[in-house]
Amino acid sequence: MAALTLAGCGGSSAGSATDGKLDVVASFYPLEFIARTVGGDAVNVTTLTAPGVEPHDLELTPKQVAAIAAAKLVVYEKDLQPAVDEAVAQNAEGAGFDIAPAAKLEATGADFEEHENGAAAPAAHTEGALDPHFWLDPVRYAAGVKAVEDKFASLDSADADGYHARAKTLLDQLGKLDSEYRTGLAHCELKTFVTSHQAFAYLAHRYGLTMIGIAGFTPDAEPAPARIKEVQDIVEEQHVTTIFYEELVSPKVADTIAHDVGVKTAVLSPIEGLSNANSTETYLTLMQENLHELQKANGCA
Repeated sequence: MAALTLAGCGGSSAGSATDGKLDVVASFYPLEFIARTVGGDAVNVTTLTAPGVEPHDLELTPKQVAAIAAAKLVVYEKDLQPAVDEAVAQNAEGAGFDIAPAAKLEATGADFEEHENGAAAPAAHTEGALDPHFWLDPVRYAAGVKAVEDKFASLDSADADGYHARAKTLLDQLGKLDSEYRTGLAHCELKTFVTSHQAFAYLAHRYGLTMIGIAGFTPDAEPAPARIKEVQDIVEEQHVTTIFYEELVSPKVADTIAHDVGVKTAVLSPIEGLSNANSTETYLTLMQENLHELQKANGCA
């Protein structure tokens, strides 16, 4: 595997079990947050995707592959990061724990490709493409928390009570977050929001909004000119106030569209990773920021 400029980061080595803790590898930030929060002091967590790295494009170093091979559990989402899928299949098939079934992924109709003539194609062109971004829906994310909780308890029954207690705390926080989104987005002047890529379909469906993505599921894909024109038309017709971009991908296309139609830009985080290693942000704080930005852009009372 080609090596990205990325050290094995985020916790103790997954191969060290001499301290009696459960050695866990998490493939990217949303799963790392679950593993660390539910695991607490009973687990050693190594994350494969460093802060500031776009997880869709992750490649692994030999050190990271070795960590996967040595781990008791590898929490990942199949088909999101091909390098991780390959490493698990070749080195840790018995330890691999795909969280996607717990999240009950759906084909949300959000993905598209380009036709040969350069026009943006609808989701039917990528028929069966499951939307991987379950973590942006607090209810689906809670299902992932429960799955990890049960897995930890089954592998380490001595610490089961701790896993259950910490999971309950996190699940309560996610329940509160869901309630805040339901209340905060219940009365909005606008129901449509525009984002850099199609990461927010589950969130939009959950809370009665409509997401328009400039790019499909792959955030750094170059949108076709026809797609850009289509988005510009939607912005003007529906009086959209803001084009949302994200931290880990260039905002160039979002800036261009916003400039051409005379609207603002703002960050709406897909929470695929933290912006840097010293960040004090968490999944919960980023979701709160996202709610605030949606309320501001869509005139939610």
